[in-house]
Amino acid sequence: MAKLVLVRHGKSVWNLENKFTGWVDVDLSPKGIEEAKKAGERLKHTNIVFDIAFSSMLKRAIKTGFYILDELDQLYIDHLKDWRFNERHYGALTGKNKDEVKAQLGQEQFLIYRRSYDTPPPALDENDPYHPKNDKKYSNLPYTPSTESLKDNQKRAIEAFNQRVAPLLKEGKNVLITAHGNTIRGMAKEFENISDEDISQFEIATGIPRVYEFDNNLNITKVYNIE
Repeated sequence: MAKLVLVRHGKSVWNLENKFTGWVDVDLSPKGIEEAKKAGERLKHTNIVFDIAFSSMLKRAIKTGFYILDELDQLYIDHLKDWRFNERHYGALTGKNKDEVKAQLGQEQFLIYRRSYDTPPPALDENDPYHPKNDKKYSNLPYTPSTESLKDNQKRAIEAFNQRVAPLLKEGKNVLITAHGNTIRGMAKEFENISDEDISQFEIATGIPRVYEFDNNLNITKVYNIE
């Protein structure tokens, strides 16, 4: 029985500053490092042995994976990166304080941009230093988004899952993915058939592993958090 474990990275320095982060490559805060290590401790009690790990291309997810594998004494396994597991791109909201945006837009529009399934924020100007086309690590991507809805984020994450992770699960391998709140929400929506309306209320806590158990036909047999 193969297991897929999804872990949202620990709190980043911009989480603490209440900023829209998206694709900006900010680091973990000291609290985030603690949360990542705690996720590893939680997983240690399950005796899950991972065969491979994936992260996004953002250091807060990569380091979360590192700290988890270090706690498990499993740093020897392959730890691969895929941009399709990156956080949702927040467009022109990137780098802005959430409370200030809410005050400018009003509660209703703020929630539409932040929590709706298929409405993206306004696009980020391609000349903005936060635009991914200006980041050398994305120079070989087929495209670089200027904004994304959760639906857009979900589409690329599920594509990566189908191409790189599903074949491993079919082989009975256990896989760890350390990623981001929206990325994991989108994947959970697909895996658990969460409606477009209900996904707005669905939360993924930082540092709490979410486990999916699969049978040999890649049907999910069990879903649970390790708290």
